[in-house]
Amino acid sequence: MKPHAPETGTIPEVARFHDSITRTLGSLIVGNRELIELIIIALLAEGHILIEGVPGTAKTTIAKAVARATNCQFNRIQGAVDLQPADLIGIKTYDTISRSFTLRKGPIFTNILLADEINRINPKSQGAFIEAMSEQQATIDGETCRIASPFLVIATQNPYDLHGTFPLIEAQRDRFMFGLTSGHLNSDEELDLVRRASVGKLDWDGYSRSVPLENTRENLLSLIRTVNTVRIEEPVLAYIRDIVIATRKNGNIELGASSRASVAFVRGAKAHAALTKRPFVLPDDVKVLADAILCHRIILTREAEVENIKPEDVVREILETIEVP
Repeated sequence: MKPHAPETGTIPEVARFHDSITRTLGSLIVGNRELIELIIIALLAEGHILIEGVPGTAKTTIAKAVARATNCQFNRIQGAVDLQPADLIGIKTYDTISRSFTLRKGPIFTNILLADEINRINPKSQGAFIEAMSEQQATIDGETCRIASPFLVIATQNPYDLHGTFPLIEAQRDRFMFGLTSGHLNSDEELDLVRRASVGKLDWDGYSRSVPLENTRENLLSLIRTVNTVRIEEPVLAYIRDIVIATRKNGNIELGASSRASVAFVRGAKAHAALTKRPFVLPDDVKVLADAILCHRIILTREAEVENIKPEDVVREILETIEVP
């Protein structure tokens, strides 16, 4: 007898999931709509997201709230210079009673992992993330252990001019599907935050009680399979190729986007199309994600940095020069 195939949801169910999560998070989180949208897309596209911003901009709260809203297992790692790889992936310990080694898995074995202030982690320990983020597994003392699906790493980092930070190695940054800079709230949002705080509406217990029961890990896995069924035609695939290759030829870019960026465009565009209730990808689905996929990957030339050219300026220029199918 053939094994029963995993259930797949429908495109409208993906859109309803998005609306439900957004509405639920809105009861706790003020502003940050772009960040919340990208996290939902990353969840559905099986990617990871890197958030840069100064402390106190709700990055950690959003990560915890998304995990609660999806009823997924959640773990947190706090970045520190003395953090060792074993603190992340785990270690084998010797049990004197059974006279055998026991595997003690680290916090990386979860569904949603918040790596808070990842650039305060030393480069050796940063490398412990690479296998987990690329292959959804970790090797502990020679034993390879799978990480359960879904698996999403939400990493936050402080600006590099703050004390005690280590720049992420290029291979580490490339593992993140999306990168985003999180700023302070605008004046209206700040006032909304103050009003909520004054009447006790920033309460975690109240938020937890508002989480819909239908959003489960199993439901999320079904929706991920649905997103994979979204069609993407050859002209749009060629459009993605042209954008990525253009980053490798631009005179202001020293290091262009890798092929992981191309894969991120395909998966991310499919998820974005599904959120808008379409079973097919349009060029607009690609364009709307271009900054989040490319800006943290490309490295500008020194001359471009001296001229105060920003990665988003170069991405905008590339999008304007590539013919849209």
